[in-house]
Amino acid sequence: MDHVHHYEITVTWTGNTGTGTSGYRAYARDHDISGQTKSTSIAGSSDPAFRGDPSRYSPEDLVVASLSACHMLWFLHFCANAGIIVTSYEDLASGTMRLNPDGSGEFTSVTLHPRVVISEPSRIGDTAALHAKAHQFCFIARSMNFPVTHEPIVTASLALGTSSKT
Repeated sequence: MDHVHHYEITVTWTGNTGTGTSGYRAYARDHDISGQTKSTSIAGSSDPAFRGDPSRYSPEDLVVASLSACHMLWFLHFCANAGIIVTSYEDLASGTMRLNPDGSGEFTSVTLHPRVVISEPSRIGDTAALHAKAHQFCFIARSMNFPVTHEPIVTASLALGTSSKT
């Protein structure tokens, strides 16, 4: 039996500066993203290249963030199941989007750059292999029509404060 999950998010435009969309430059792209059971909202806008507020998250930012977070959550799950203790995880993920002459566009790739620290040097190889498994299981990456790659760096904390990496 298939299990189906549904997600409901409310996006509310907050960029009416007084004249609505009376002209392309007459309104802000600001919006709030919220969910009925969420404790906070996300301040959104368009990319600054499209008259957006650079201090707010764009839909493009959120695509990259969703891919990064999904990969991380699966990776941590698989590490926990394998008895690998992760003490730190940070990903500087990047995405590339192409604009077409007609004004449309699409992502052409996203690359994740997770930097992981584990507690046991002998498990570095096992840990690196779990990134491939996390990629296979990530719901978001499986839904994309462009390549999502990962270039992990795994290190281990050693007793003398040095690290080993692969």
